[in-house]
Amino acid sequence: MAIRNSIGILMQDTVYTPYSLRLSPGHPCNYLPGRTARMIFLDPGAASQNRVYSQLAKQGFRRSGNTLYRPGCEHCRACVPVRIPVDDFTPVRSQRRTWQRNQDVNVQLRPAGFADEHFALYQRYVNWRHPGGSLDKPSTAGYAAFLTGHQTAFFAELHLRGQLVGVAVVDALADAFSAVYTFYAPELPQRSLGTFAILWQITEARRRHLHWLYLGYWIAESQKMAYKSRFRPFQQLTANGWQSVV
Repeated sequence: MAIRNSIGILMQDTVYTPYSLRLSPGHPCNYLPGRTARMIFLDPGAASQNRVYSQLAKQGFRRSGNTLYRPGCEHCRACVPVRIPVDDFTPVRSQRRTWQRNQDVNVQLRPAGFADEHFALYQRYVNWRHPGGSLDKPSTAGYAAFLTGHQTAFFAELHLRGQLVGVAVVDALADAFSAVYTFYAPELPQRSLGTFAILWQITEARRRHLHWLYLGYWIAESQKMAYKSRFRPFQQLTANGWQSVV
């Protein structure tokens, strides 16, 4: 892998971009214990442009806050970018049941921005989902920097009987949605609100005549990532481009 700090960058022998990239220092991997991770990330000034983001999403980049990044680990390719071709997606029986079970959930769209109600739900979710992890005990500043600041983002609020029970943070790109993060009420496990949020994004992307829903990185060895492989067909980015998995 070669990375240059100027125009014309070659990454993993397959990806070209005219924008300057940087390589982060090594840090403990959040998903595979005992491994060291490094990230390739784009200059934040260029990352704020929708056309740049839309282009780099096709090359496996994700967004966190105002940073576009992709894994840059020298000897590991465990993180595989995946996306759903929304017109080809067919839900399995359990997904159809989840969709029907949540037809009483009202979805409301609003611009990305800080709200006390959102943050309170986010706190409950991450303290349940990631106890003792890097997201545990979040601060308002960290939450806002992570989810509220990018111009492509909107929030899909999930309301049940007038109560906020989930928020899907979604980026609207030129031809796709990118599922940034979803948090929901942990006391409603029977609702499978995370699955419902993805199904809603697929449905809404199709309604808007978009082509893809990007789900970020799938790691076969990580149980927390297993849900992504249940939405089929999906595509994974390989050295030979995007390949379909049915």
